[in-house]
Amino acid sequence: MFAKRLATLVAVIFLPLTLAACGINDIPTKEEAAKAKWADVQSQYQRRADLVPNLVETVKGYAAQERTVLNEVVSARARATSINITSETPPTAAQLEQYQSAQAGLSTALGRLLAVAEAYPDLKSNQNFLELQHQLEGTENRIQVARQDYNEAVRAYNTSLRTIPSSWWKFMYPESKPMPLFTANAAAQSAPTVDFGAPNPGQPAVPGAAPGSAPPATAPAQ
Repeated sequence: MFAKRLATLVAVIFLPLTLAACGINDIPTKEEAAKAKWADVQSQYQRRADLVPNLVETVKGYAAQERTVLNEVVSARARATSINITSETPPTAAQLEQYQSAQAGLSTALGRLLAVAEAYPDLKSNQNFLELQHQLEGTENRIQVARQDYNEAVRAYNTSLRTIPSSWWKFMYPESKPMPLFTANAAAQSAPTVDFGAPNPGQPAVPGAAPGSAPPATAPAQ
C-alpha cells in the first residue's frame, strides 16, 4: 500500500515536470512572447505618430508655402494610425502588409518633410525643430529594434509549431497559427526627391517667404 502511494506521489510530482520538458508549454509561451513584442512595435510607431503634429506645425511656421509636403505628412499619419491590430490577436500576413505599407508611407512623407527643412536655415536652427528631429531619430531607432525583437520572437514561436517536441502538442492549441514577419519595404529605402527650385503644383507662393528666408513678420507661426 505504501509503495503504491509513493508511486502515485512520485507520478503527481514528476509528471508535470516531464510534460514541461517535452515542450507542452512552448507554443503558448512563445506565442504570448511574440504578441508582447508586437505590442512594443505598435507602441513605438504610435510614439512616432504623436510627434508628427508638432513637427508639422513647427515647419509650417517657417515654410507655410510647402503645403503639398505638409499635407502629405498629415494624410500619411492619418492612414498609418487608422490601421489598428490588437496585440491580443496576432496579425495575419495581409494585415501586417497593410500596416507596414501605411507606416512606410509615413516614413517616406517624413523624409520629404525633413529634406524640405534643409532649404530653411532659420527652421534648421529652431530649437523646437531640433528637439523634435532628435526625438524622431530616436524613435526610428526604437522602431527598428522593436521590429527586430518581434521578428526574433515570431521565429521562435513559428519554429515551436514545426519542431519536436513542442509540435507534438499542437493539437492542444488549435487556435495557434504561424505569425508573419516584418520584411524590408523596398519603396521606403528610396531617398525622397525634392526640387527646391520648383513651386508646389497648384499652390501659390507665399509673398516674402522664399526658401532660405525667415517667415514674414505678418505671418505668425501656427
